[in-house]
Amino acid sequence: MSVIVGRPSRIAVVGATSLAGKELSEALGESPLDSSDVVLLDAEDAVGQMTTAGDEVTFIQKIDEDSFAGVDFVFFAGDAETTRKYWKPARLAGASIIDMTYALEGEPGVMVRGPWVSATAVLGAGEVHPGTQGPDLATPAVVAAHPVAMMLLLVANRLHAKRPVRAISATVFEPASEHGRAAMDELHQQTVSLLSFQSLPREQYDAQVAFNLLPSLGNAAKVKLAATGDRIADHYAMLSSEAAPELNLQLIQAPVFHGYVASVLVELQGTASKEQIEAAVYGEHVDVVGAESDPPSNLSAAGQPDILVRVSSASARGSSSRFWLWMAADNLKLAALNAIACASELGRLRPQGKVQ
Repeated sequence: MSVIVGRPSRIAVVGATSLAGKELSEALGESPLDSSDVVLLDAEDAVGQMTTAGDEVTFIQKIDEDSFAGVDFVFFAGDAETTRKYWKPARLAGASIIDMTYALEGEPGVMVRGPWVSATAVLGAGEVHPGTQGPDLATPAVVAAHPVAMMLLLVANRLHAKRPVRAISATVFEPASEHGRAAMDELHQQTVSLLSFQSLPREQYDAQVAFNLLPSLGNAAKVKLAATGDRIADHYAMLSSEAAPELNLQLIQAPVFHGYVASVLVELQGTASKEQIEAAVYGEHVDVVGAESDPPSNLSAAGQPDILVRVSSASARGSSSRFWLWMAADNLKLAALNAIACASELGRLRPQGKVQ
């Protein structure tokens, strides 16, 4: 009699020394993929570095077109150029592709995915939107949705299902870590330079970001703030299939190293109490922080898997149609968990074990 024998998945993390790659490697060890064999890949100058994947100590290996033989899932977590160079060889080797660099946006058949928010997408009072179906066997790769789109849409969908929302206006504060180690280093160097009255490095931002808040950066900046804002809005629309409330977005470069915070004004179609709004948004992946605790911040969100939310009414009356949400999330943690959720979604399409 034939039986189905499973085997642990084999995973490759490309760009393993990047901030996103390191966070992903740690998150894999606490995920449903924790029994997988993880291979860490990066450019030649990183080869041989000792690091960890979950609880296992391992070494960085050099990436080449032969690196993907026998690999089930490939996470691209480094830079966009490397993703564009190696994703097709990985695909030809039979791997499922998860792009965390956004390099594959616009490629034919590639989908933007956020399984957490897709599961909460609704039309009106609880009807699941037909445009939220996941990838299929013809999907060549998925792009893991931007963490801010995940933050806003997860709360918007959950609230809209119970207390229909007219519009959402969000001011989002961007941390340096969202753009990698070079951006974090420049923010650090600018801070030191200002305190010692030296000239500022401007290669990444082409502007002073230390001790400053900016809605746009210099023309020569490598960090493209406007492009990031457009991506967040696009991912929000794609994941919701236009079923979620309208989003008005302002992205601000903040002088912080890590973690997103957002000030969000929610306008309801009717009225509700603060307690009703808290009950509506609370649930899996969202933790409501009451007035008895310190407010959410990029510091309190660090290392946390949940999105932290505090609700306050925009009116002095008991019920209101407008509420403020103060939100915070660990950008790297949220991106890693979403990428793993994307892999789990793709994993359901793969053959389960082999026949013996």
